Formats: sequence, C-alpha cells, structure tokens
Amino acid sequence: MALTNVQAKNAKPRANPYKIADGGGMFLLICPNAAKYWRLKYRFGGKEKLLALGVYPEVSVDEARKRRERAREILRGGADPAQAKHEKKLLDKLSAANTFEAIAREWHENKRDGWEDRTAADKLNRLEKDVFPFLGPRQIASITPKEVLVVLRKVESRGALEMTRRLKQVIGQVFRYAVAIGHSERDPTQDLKDALKPVKPGHFAAIEPNDLGAFLWALNRNEARLFAPTRIAMRLMLLTFVRTSELIEARWKEFDLDGGLWDIPAARMKMRRPHRVPLSSQAVAALRELQDITGRNDFLFPNQRNHERPMSNGAILAALKRMGYKGRMTGHGFRALAMTTIKERLRYRHEVIDMQLAHAKENKVQAAYDRAQFLEERIEMMQAWADYLGQVSKGAEIVPLRAA
Repeated sequence: MALTNVQAKNAKPRANPYKIADGGGMFLLICPNAAKYWRLKYRFGGKEKLLALGVYPEVSVDEARKRRERAREILRGGADPAQAKHEKKLLDKLSAANTFEAIAREWHENKRDGWEDRTAADKLNRLEKDVFPFLGPRQIASITPKEVLVVLRKVESRGALEMTRRLKQVIGQVFRYAVAIGHSERDPTQDLKDALKPVKPGHFAAIEPNDLGAFLWALNRNEARLFAPTRIAMRLMLLTFVRTSELIEARWKEFDLDGGLWDIPAARMKMRRPHRVPLSSQAVAALRELQDITGRNDFLFPNQRNHERPMSNGAILAALKRMGYKGRMTGHGFRALAMTTIKERLRYRHEVIDMQLAHAKENKVQAAYDRAQFLEERIEMMQAWADYLGQVSKGAEIVPLRAA
C-alpha cells in the first residue's frame, strides 16, 4: 500500500527504528530521534543493497518516488544506482572546483605571499566586484573570449580604461594558471588584443615649482578644512616624496625619530628593496605632532572606522580635490615636483635625487653602490629641501642653496 503524506508526517518515533513501506522497494525509516529517512532496497550483482534517497520532509513523498524511479532506470540500464550516485557527487565536486571563481581564488592564494597587502586586496576586490558576478559560476574551460569581452566592456563603459586594462591582465593570469594546472586549454584574453579602447599614455598631474608657494599657502590656510592628520600626511608627502602607499601604510616601528631615519621594508616597496628615507628636522616635528594627535598605534594614519587598517589609498587625492587641485596635482605628483625643484633650484645631482625616489636601478651592483655612497648626501639634501619649503611657505626670496 502506497505511503501518504499524512502518514509520513504523523509517523511517531519508537524505542527502535521501524519502516513504513511505499512500494517498489522504497520505505521511510523512522528513527528513535524522530529523524525520517527515505531508503530504497534493491539487488545488484546478486547482492542486496540499500540506497539513500533523502530526508523527510526536505524530500517529499512525491520527490522520493521520482528518485526511486530514476534509480530503477539506472538498474534497468545495468548499472548500480549507489555507484552512480557516488560518481555524480565526485563530478559535482570536481565541477565546483573548476569554476572561474574557484580557480581565481586558488590563483590568488598561490600568489598572495608575493604581493603587498594592498595589492592582494585590490586584485581580489576587482575580481569580486566586476568578474565573479558574471563569470564566477562558469566552468573555466567553457568560457569564451566573447564572454570575457562582455565583462571587460562593462568596466570600460564607466570610462575606467586603465582599470579595464589591468582587469584584463588579472583575468589572463587566472586563465594561464588554469592552463598550467590542467583545468583549461587556453587563455581567451589573448584573442582580445584589439577589442578594447586604448589607454592613452600620460604623466601624473603635478604642479610646477613656481606654483609651490600657492599650494603651501592653501595647505597652511586650510580653507578646505582638512583633518589635522590629513594635513600632516600632505606635509610628509612634500617633505619625503615617497609613494602614496608607502606613506599611508607606514608603521611607527619603521621610524627612528631620534636618529632622523625611516626604514621602509622591502615588502612595502615597489621594487622589493628596502629603502631608507632621511628625515629632516621638519619631518621629525611633523611626525611628533602626529603622535600627539593619533597616539602611537600600529599605523601612522589609522583608518577612522578600523584602526587595524591604514587610511584609504584615495585620501590624498580626496584632500587635493577639496583644496581645488583636482586634475592639477596627485600623490605621485609630489615626487615629480620634488625631482624638478631640487634639480633646478637646489642643484643636487640627478643620481642623488633618483636614489631618494627609490627608482629601479639597471643592475644589483649599481643599486648596492648607490646605497653605499649616497646616504650622507641624501641626508643633506632632504634637510635643504625642507628648509627650501619653509622659505617658500614664508614667501621669502628664493636663491640657490647649493652650487652646481
């Protein structure tokens, strides 16, 4: 007699498990803990076997019967339903592991130790925002160049041409990793060479040396009402001309304020080499002022919402925008400004300034030589640069401080 939904629902547990038959070898097993399991008894290869069909009420009476019929079809085809179920689980697991998102996250984890924290976060955030919602669930081997192009053009349509270029690179790296581990035959981004709008090369916006006085006047007057730590960050960008990320991710343990030195570890440097920044007396004073405001946390510039993280990478750009310098000055522009002004006004050698900017050297021998030879000269230069900024800020007549 066929089992009804009412019988299945009202079946009460007993001291020992018992069965309610439905027919065709299927029954509902009622356990002492009130759990109810669908089971199918069948014979294969001369042996009696048992197949789990699900749990009631998640699997209804009607659904259990459909599963019973599928199992019997497999039997009629000469196969074992239990083995077929096991193989399907393995295939489903393998299929889930071969999706674009699964492979991309595996690639990201594999590369993680070689990146700065910010770089790793940026790459993953870019994938999570712009790629995973569209390609994430897809089997990576089945993704076509056209599908990748659709994703990239969504980003391109926002006018973010440089971001589109970088995202294409990241997607390509994921596919090449998939090829290397045997989950894809090729990288479809290779077919998209001329499909995207070209990124026009250009320089980071930077004010000219003659505009420095007006910039310092605006910073000191603070009509933009910047928070004190942000203003100090801007002053330190001027005084040290490090890269934006090198400043905002700086930790107090990197500084020797009494010795006037800042040692940035290799892991945080673009060229993966440690970098020493001589600190002028003005830079040390700014750092001590910052300590009085924010306290001695891990980061110099902790994030306002989460002190375990540094301030946003866009904080400097946002401050420049509020000051009225959008499109005229960038965080990287402080480096260009320092390079030009120190060469033209203070007359220091290009090699010394270049070393302080931590630009890549042609070979390791040259890099080692520069580090050994230029430190004293750089200490002098950084103090001369800070003094120059002070004179410009006061509106004094500027004369070359160093002979050619």
